[in-house]
Amino acid sequence: MSVRTLRYKAAFLTLVLIATALAALASWYAAMETGRRRAAAALDGSLQILSRSVKSEIERFRYLPAVLSHDKRIRSALIDGTPEEIAAANAYLLAVRNDSRVDSLYIMKTDGLTVAASNFAEPTSFVGENYRFRPYFQDALRTGTGRYYAVGVTTGLPGYFLSSAIRDGSRIIGVAVAKVDMRAVEQAWQEAGTLAAIADNDGVIFLTGRRQWKYRPLHPLDGTALQRVAETRKYDGVTLETTSPILGQNEPEDDGTARADLIHRHLFRWIEVEPDGWQLWTAASMAPIRANANLIASLVALACLLLSGTVLYLKQRRQLLRAKLDANARLEQRVAERTAELNREIEERKRAEAELRDTHATLVQTAKLAALGRMSAAIVHEVSQPLAAMENTLASTALLAKRGEPARVIEKVGAARQLVSRIRRTVKHLKSFARNEPGQRETVNAGKSIAAAIDLALHRANASGVRIVVEPGAHAPKVTANAIRLEQVILNLLINALDAVTECPAPEIHMGAHRNGPMVEITVADNGAGIPENLKERIAELFFTTKETGEGLGLGLSISRAIIAEFGGSLSFAAREGGGSIFTVSLPAASDDRMTNELAA
Repeated sequence: MSVRTLRYKAAFLTLVLIATALAALASWYAAMETGRRRAAAALDGSLQILSRSVKSEIERFRYLPAVLSHDKRIRSALIDGTPEEIAAANAYLLAVRNDSRVDSLYIMKTDGLTVAASNFAEPTSFVGENYRFRPYFQDALRTGTGRYYAVGVTTGLPGYFLSSAIRDGSRIIGVAVAKVDMRAVEQAWQEAGTLAAIADNDGVIFLTGRRQWKYRPLHPLDGTALQRVAETRKYDGVTLETTSPILGQNEPEDDGTARADLIHRHLFRWIEVEPDGWQLWTAASMAPIRANANLIASLVALACLLLSGTVLYLKQRRQLLRAKLDANARLEQRVAERTAELNREIEERKRAEAELRDTHATLVQTAKLAALGRMSAAIVHEVSQPLAAMENTLASTALLAKRGEPARVIEKVGAARQLVSRIRRTVKHLKSFARNEPGQRETVNAGKSIAAAIDLALHRANASGVRIVVEPGAHAPKVTANAIRLEQVILNLLINALDAVTECPAPEIHMGAHRNGPMVEITVADNGAGIPENLKERIAELFFTTKETGEGLGLGLSISRAIIAEFGGSLSFAAREGGGSIFTVSLPAASDDRMTNELAA
């Protein structure tokens, strides 16, 4: 893989990672924003429900102070204040409390002293207590009605105080108060796991489903707010000066968490609750929103990676396919080129084989003509001797004809005819031997082929004093070959044998033919010097010869072996016992000769 390719892949991977990160981040922010909007809408709806529930819990008791102000027993207890009238007022307040299920009811004089209460018989009775410092009392005297949430100074229990002025004509003679216990709302929030809280107009939470938030300010309180809370004893027993604000600095909460982390982990929404100017807060955990955003971002990142991987895979697949197509094209081109080369090689080989066959035939013919040239003296002798004899015979015939001896003339004419036949036979052998014709397989008498070869080489043998011995046989075997070509092979072996025994003191050549199983073996043996060991492996090579330069072409044994191979035979040679060499031609026996031998057996 090249450096350029590695750089390209590294750049592509970097771009993919950057694009994946940006897409994941964008999808994360989009999912977070969508989740926030949905959660905010849900919280806004929840705030409306919570606000209505709080208002309904208060407003269902709003009528009670006004109802009390119209009762004669209440006015009598405030105006006269006899023990009987106060007892009647206490009984009336207790009965109304039991019927309405309000927390407590009580009446105060204009100086703030409580004269009758529904809890008159309880240890934490309001009777005799002065609550002129409470804003609900002051508001009732000033405007006719009042409402205020605070921790009870006497009972220590928080509640929502509803007040109404009690009039005798146009004169205010007292204030009727109904205390509403809001703990049922708070308990419902806690049981439902609702993260909600109500803060007063100073920002102090007094009602919440989260216990560690109760009586804690949202933000740090200034001195004026602290003084106001202290004067009204709104949260009697709670030290707000040392209470850490919920939305203030990052300090640990009671449960060990950090407020900043709490705000980070939650989505807060709030609305104002009138007429008290309260703030109703609620929150939803951001964990599901973040989990959903993380999931969407992960899916987007995975989709980007899969898309990038798919693009890379398709691109690499296309490159591989292109490489394969290019490789196939190159391979096809190479195959076509190689096929063309093979066709050229085949054509050249065919031409070479044709030339080789032509050369082989030419070499065979050349060898035959060379053999004829070497036998020219024998040929001249074979032709001139009968011609001289014929000349003498014809001269004698003429004399006999003059003498009138017809019988002797006929005899001489017959002798002349024999001489002509002898010449014709010799010429026929020479003509057949010199002819360049393809050899057709036929049944050949091996004995006749041996005799024909001897006839052509006999004059040279006689001139050299070589004795040719033909082994006797009752039956001359027949072979499947070509007569002329077989005579060529035998004559070549005979001439080689004559060359081998030229310088021997008593030169002899033994020739014969005999059956050896399915084969017929024709042997030519001489008593010459034999073939040296170092030349035995090369004796049949083309153009190899042991004769002097100009005496041979080195084609005889090689061509003879090729001719015999064409007929399904073989040519071999070996050392002869007593000296010399023996050459053996093995040829398949003719079918008719094979049947004759089998019948004789």
